[in-house]
Amino acid sequence: MPELVDSLANLTALRDRDALDVALVGTIRDLLQPETAAIYRCVGEMGDDRWLTCAHLTADQALPSSDSEWAHPDTLPKLADYPMRQQALESQNAIRSGGAPHITVFPLATRQEAPRILELGTRDALPEDAHKLVSGILRLYRNFHGLLDYGERDSLTELLNRKTFDSAFMKATLELCERSGGHDAGRRAGETTGSYWLAVIDIDHFKRVNDTFGHLIGDEVLLLLARLMRETFRQNDQLYRFGGEEFVVLMRCANEAAAALSLERFRTSTEHHVFPQVGHITVSTGFSALHAGDTPSGAFERADKAVYHAKSHGRNRVCSYHALVARGVIVESVAATGDVELF
Repeated sequence: MPELVDSLANLTALRDRDALDVALVGTIRDLLQPETAAIYRCVGEMGDDRWLTCAHLTADQALPSSDSEWAHPDTLPKLADYPMRQQALESQNAIRSGGAPHITVFPLATRQEAPRILELGTRDALPEDAHKLVSGILRLYRNFHGLLDYGERDSLTELLNRKTFDSAFMKATLELCERSGGHDAGRRAGETTGSYWLAVIDIDHFKRVNDTFGHLIGDEVLLLLARLMRETFRQNDQLYRFGGEEFVVLMRCANEAAAALSLERFRTSTEHHVFPQVGHITVSTGFSALHAGDTPSGAFERADKAVYHAKSHGRNRVCSYHALVARGVIVESVAATGDVELF
């Protein structure tokens, strides 16, 4: 019992979702000694759903393995290839298999996150008391995820908030630093070699919406725009509201053209959407690649310069910071390259 209490105390002390998944499979491995313990999450486009490994641990493994958050879906196993996992998600009940090894799949439905499951592989069938123990730990896990949502999500749109942005940004730039230093020999095959991109999206003439229709209608516009973002961007693109009418997207794309295409798709969807009472609105977007050693303020400043250019040249457009610099439209500052600007 003291071991269980200590494990649960360590689990709930964490504030990072990735670390929480690692701690969960580690806790269950230490308590039950299964042959394997793993958490998988659904990713990919509708109709081409895949399984991304959040944390996978074997009995003799010191540290869990995982897939990159931005792994290309084509490199991941298909949802349909694992019917037990699908059945657990659809029924929201644990599913057990016969045979060796015995597999038990527990659904991990959380409020905001994409569907995920916990899968245990054991030499013998999981005893009923162990099954109840895992179910109790998972209730705690789901409740704790709900508490994290309150601290990590914008209260109006339920997109991620600024508090979570810095952590995700640093993970991306750390990977870029490791890659530029040639330390990616141990990276999983599911990871891609694309670039990270930061986009700032600003609603055009949003003050006019608030002044004309009132703040309640303005809030409804923000809610509907957040819904459009979820529908338009990929499941593993990270969507943020920074406050007011300003939104941020952190994504991984093969190149600048792919990033521009994704943002242009959202711009078009917004332009053609009919917002109740308001009618049509548009957005101006600026984006920039992330660099190794980048800072959140430096990357945001580059994307913001591109937004300013879009706003001052007709609005309702997507502008690349790097394309503007290449054309000589704006001047690249020393700080924009990720270096320190002293004066």
